[in-house]
Amino acid sequence: MIPLKDENPTKNFAVFTLLFLLLNIFVFIYGMNLPVHPSVLYANYALIPYQLTHNPIDAFPTIYTSMFMHAGIWHLGGNMLYLWIFGNNIEDVLGKFRFILFYFVCGTIAAFGHIATDTQSPIPMVGASGAISGILGAYLVLFPFARIKTFIFLGFFWTIARVPAIALLLIWIGLQIWNSVSTGAGGTAWFAHIGGFVAGVFLILPFKHIR
Repeated sequence: MIPLKDENPTKNFAVFTLLFLLLNIFVFIYGMNLPVHPSVLYANYALIPYQLTHNPIDAFPTIYTSMFMHAGIWHLGGNMLYLWIFGNNIEDVLGKFRFILFYFVCGTIAAFGHIATDTQSPIPMVGASGAISGILGAYLVLFPFARIKTFIFLGFFWTIARVPAIALLLIWIGLQIWNSVSTGAGGTAWFAHIGGFVAGVFLILPFKHIR
């Protein structure tokens, strides 16, 4: 199930949703054109649990630099698709400043959700999916019955259907939980997705009422 567009109009243009999207694309293109191997960038800017648990002061900024790095075009494209579809409505509800804060708080909690599964892991974690998972959790709470135009592909059968957000997002988080149990931490930060989503569910209403 691939979301294509939500039928949930906004009152204001999503400035920072678009800014985050463009910044992620810029960082990806910039990194691809640097005359160094990607491993050099990962060593300096990706989140590595072992480094953060053993040298937290120096490694703490990588929680945020890693949010703007992606491992490939499909990784980037998938994250930006979800950010664009669901982020604009959350920004519309929270306003600019609270949206920025919410984005980074969810991303931070997601990062620690991943770290908690293996504090000694030397595997770099990159991607905006933790913060975006927080947006998905928030969307589930605020707009559970908004219709999402979704591409559904099952073998030789495919169609485009208007799916309630609650169905799409519960299937999404269910897959994250299933993958975390069946494959463990591995090379994908399933627990960052879960941690970010749970953070979004529980934090969106307090953030909504902050003045």
